[in-house]
Amino acid sequence: MTALSVLDLMMIGEGNTFSDTLEGARLLARHVEQHGYRRYWIAEHHDLPGIGSMATPLIIQHLAASTSTLRVGAGGIMLPNHSPLIVAEQFGTLHTLFPDRIDLGVGRAPGSGGPTIRAIRGVAQERDFAQDVSRLINYLQNNGREPVRALPGRHDVPVWVLGSGLQGADLAARMGLPYAFASHFAPQMLMQAIEHYRTSFRPSEFLAKPYVMAGVNVIAAPTRAEAHWLASSHQQWVVKLHAGRAGLLPLPEEGYLDKISNFDREGLNQAMACTAIGDIADVGTWLRQFIATTQVDELMIDARIHDPVARCRSYQLAAESIADLLND
Repeated sequence: MTALSVLDLMMIGEGNTFSDTLEGARLLARHVEQHGYRRYWIAEHHDLPGIGSMATPLIIQHLAASTSTLRVGAGGIMLPNHSPLIVAEQFGTLHTLFPDRIDLGVGRAPGSGGPTIRAIRGVAQERDFAQDVSRLINYLQNNGREPVRALPGRHDVPVWVLGSGLQGADLAARMGLPYAFASHFAPQMLMQAIEHYRTSFRPSEFLAKPYVMAGVNVIAAPTRAEAHWLASSHQQWVVKLHAGRAGLLPLPEEGYLDKISNFDREGLNQAMACTAIGDIADVGTWLRQFIATTQVDELMIDARIHDPVARCRSYQLAAESIADLLND
């Protein structure tokens, strides 16, 4: 048995505004809550055209207030950009507003380029990610191990380690924390990382046994043709990102893959290796094989579809395609 969750980069589509993106996320969160999804995570990014997930805690508050049972969280907060104390205060407050519904995934990547990093952090300082995670947990627990307290007080906010390689897997295993692998955009080390995490895992007060989540891209539609047409928005965006021309999420383009170079196609295939595109049967077959191969406990689905209605439908079809495998 497994669980399904949502990853949202808050993509702003061509012809749309950030307000449209916020409303689309609200509608999607309410929709997936009705179809058995467990979590809805927002991924922090800065100064990337087309991505609106910069004020992550504020978006989490917006979505949590629009739902009633769905867990909402960060997937993740890029901890080198922030003081662990401030993050603990923000997520402790979110936990107070929405008890037992807030998750906190943390990553070591900056989520932005050099000038933006300097604008966020000010004077650059070398930071120890493992130490920052430990301090963050201390603040959240209010366990007396830090010289100051993170008000509003003790909160049991689950902390996840995010990663796309062995470093994150090793840290999550050593600290006994759940691990989320970014296979939706960097799948190359998926099997090696989760194997290392499982074999190196040390039980902790947070988790008795390993728990692995993996990101996948899913674009589902009533027909294969429509699914591949919808997927061209995501494909266009990835190709432009690799070329240093990231922008708004493009409208779908018929026959897009036939128009790109072999070089762009190879890069796209590598980045989107963990992607299911097709009708409900195609998607179900792919997801079942992925679950059987990886034995992950949870799948986090990214669906960068321009049309918000088609996006909601895609998530619904994904859930229906493996309904017999899902945890209650």
